[in-house]
Amino acid sequence: MLDLHRLRLLRELKHRGTLGAVAEALSYSPSAISQQLSVLEREVGLTLLEPVGRRVRLTPQAEILVAHTEAVLERLERAEADLAASLVEITGTLRVAVFQTAAFALLPDALTELRRTHPGLRVQVVQAEPETALPALLARDFDLVVTEEYPGSPVPRPAEIEHAELCEDEIRLALPPGAHPAELADRPWVMEPAGSAARQWATTLCRAAGFEPDVRFESSDVLLHLRLARQGHAVALLPDLVWAGGTPEVELRRLPEGRRTRRIFTAARRGGGAHPAVAACRDALRRAVRCGGTAGSDRPVLLEPGSFPRGG
Repeated sequence: MLDLHRLRLLRELKHRGTLGAVAEALSYSPSAISQQLSVLEREVGLTLLEPVGRRVRLTPQAEILVAHTEAVLERLERAEADLAASLVEITGTLRVAVFQTAAFALLPDALTELRRTHPGLRVQVVQAEPETALPALLARDFDLVVTEEYPGSPVPRPAEIEHAELCEDEIRLALPPGAHPAELADRPWVMEPAGSAARQWATTLCRAAGFEPDVRFESSDVLLHLRLARQGHAVALLPDLVWAGGTPEVELRRLPEGRRTRRIFTAARRGGGAHPAVAACRDALRRAVRCGGTAGSDRPVLLEPGSFPRGG
């Protein structure tokens, strides 16, 4: 019979990419991981790894084994959920990854609710962007991830992940003091780092309006975006969650219909969403959304081709 521990190591290699990454995640040495995978190859009588430069990749036969391992682990995760549901109290540790603005606006209230309703549950939180948090969810580093999807940029939805919609969050144009929408093509901008979904959406928005934004500041810290806009250094695109129900500190304008709202989800591994701790956290986050509210301006700025003539 195949050894589940060794099958899990093969699965870890698929998700983490290198023997070194697997070893670091599991607190083993790379040589120990390699030895265990060699034993697995002898058990199945097939080659499971093939060298590619200094790395290795899974053979088609290894991919078949990983697919079956995923099914076994999903079944075990459902068993854990059923066991937890049979208990009166929700206990144990829940590992959550959440991006910055959701953490700022929703997490404190959600944690307060969880502490009140489930005092025996230990919640560990890591601030992480979806680009890194979702792969880590598949690698079992987290149990629940708060993620996002920007207008016109649907994110891949692996079959191994269950998504549940949490809320919609409007994103607004933040003008520096004294700025006018007609000047935006000549103004410095602050945006999230290149390669992120937020940056791709923002760049596409500006290009649709007929100009290439002058991005002088890059940061994943949206509170820094706010400060740069407030002090006149840059134009920013700020989500309503950044106000956490408070009063905006800069002049805000609405974006065009269909381009202004991102969707926020919670994501769990398939089979893990039924775990009482995951369900309780999702419920607490939904209550935080209902209690938080947003603040903004209804004054529109029409980002259409030619709507930002260059100043002169």
